[in-house]
Amino acid sequence: MMSRAQGSINRTARLAGGLYLSLMPLGIFSFVYVPSVLFVRNDSAATARNIMESEWLFRSATVSHLLSQIIVVFLALALYRILKHVNNSHAVLMVILALLGPPIAFLNEVHNLAALRLLGSPDHGAFTSAQLHAQAMLFLDMSRNGILLAQVFWGLWLLPLGLLIFRSRFLPKLLGVPVLIAGAGYLFDSFTQLLFPGFVMVSRFTALAELMLPLWLLVKGVCLFRAKLGTDSDRNWAVIPRQTGQ
Repeated sequence: MMSRAQGSINRTARLAGGLYLSLMPLGIFSFVYVPSVLFVRNDSAATARNIMESEWLFRSATVSHLLSQIIVVFLALALYRILKHVNNSHAVLMVILALLGPPIAFLNEVHNLAALRLLGSPDHGAFTSAQLHAQAMLFLDMSRNGILLAQVFWGLWLLPLGLLIFRSRFLPKLLGVPVLIAGAGYLFDSFTQLLFPGFVMVSRFTALAELMLPLWLLVKGVCLFRAKLGTDSDRNWAVIPRQTGQ
């Protein structure tokens, strides 16, 4: 029974690590690479031309972003299974906050599709090219603002996650620090960009700190043991790091 439970939680931990790690290339592709290739600052005509010439790349960024949000759902559930015995209330809060971001992100992608539809429409008689480009840029700007709204929850769910890691007995407390820093970075960028557009963004750097957690889960794994808490009748499952040779 113990061996079966140990194998199950170990698989869950490595699944969580793999899912978490997969968010990195997807995010870099959709938020860093594609904008750097297609978007030209203060030049709507050049941006529109790049999008239409590389429509597949633009659509790939949308698909990549949607896929990352689907992964977040399963990641939150996997982490909940691992961390719920540390503090179930905090673990539930983590899942709720994590699940609030994907719906916003999904709906927000409508702006990108609208911009693409507008630029690719064969019926241009009612508008000049400059007007079409301006309208498309408006949709793209709305998309960027929508990301800032979704990013609030990308930051918020990391706060209870970092706290759970810090309070756990089976993960190094040090792992909770970069998670908390990353969460604070997302929140900082969301509010500063809404208040002061163009302000320096820090989340691209603080997000790198998140790599420590998925790498730990993938490399170390976890195993179960029966922990006695309080009286003999008060028992909970807990997890500890896999030791060499197990």
